[in-house]
Amino acid sequence: MSKNNKGNPYSISQNFLTDRRIIDRLLSKTDISHNDTVLEIGAGKGHITKALSKRAKTVVSYEIDGALYEKLKSNLADNVRLIRGDFLKCALPKASYKVFANIPFSKTSEIIRKLTAGNLPDHIWLIMEKGAAKRFCGLPTENTNSLLLKPFFDVKISYYFNRTDFHPAPRTDVVMLELIKKPADIPLNQKRDFSEFISRCTRYGFFGSRAPLTKKQVSTALRLEGLPDIKPSGDVTYVQWLCLFRCRVKFNKR
Repeated sequence: MSKNNKGNPYSISQNFLTDRRIIDRLLSKTDISHNDTVLEIGAGKGHITKALSKRAKTVVSYEIDGALYEKLKSNLADNVRLIRGDFLKCALPKASYKVFANIPFSKTSEIIRKLTAGNLPDHIWLIMEKGAAKRFCGLPTENTNSLLLKPFFDVKISYYFNRTDFHPAPRTDVVMLELIKKPADIPLNQKRDFSEFISRCTRYGFFGSRAPLTKKQVSTALRLEGLPDIKPSGDVTYVQWLCLFRCRVKFNKR
């Protein structure tokens, strides 16, 4: 994806990664194998695409920039399917897949929202701004973004870049965020309910006249799970959030 292509909704935030040594180093940190289908969001100049094609069984790469697409389409391995279009408007695979991409920073939230709303990838590696990655990790404290990921994925930062690794060099620090699918802590069809629970608790607190739980329910639920009470600071861990949401689900069923 081009940085200077007017009319390209991703162009303002794309920084190319072309150093083969760095790309190989990144891929060596993955578990991508010749059995995998891998999605790439933004083929750009094709450096990552070509490296992925040597490791994966199939690479499905999206590129919204017409000029880059035309330059790249005849210069790829047979196991690469290059699609000209907006990834956010395309259907996700129905079968098992993984994701590796240097994404446009301005579309980070939308991309993660799409990837975690349907058929969940087995493994995701996304290159993004460090600040955004920390929020998805729940650092320094849990937030809606991190809480909606953690029932389904283990989330961590697995690589820290130098700004000079990219061209043009970004104005902010960049990392690779890794999401590893795990046995779900809640059913996927309860994700919207979990989101609404988080929103309501954030707005009204955990107990009170408009809160989803009573003070006694909160205290009892945490105690039965061997968890500490909510701190006076209001900081709540993911495990506490999960415990209280499960309590709310049980309470509603009754």
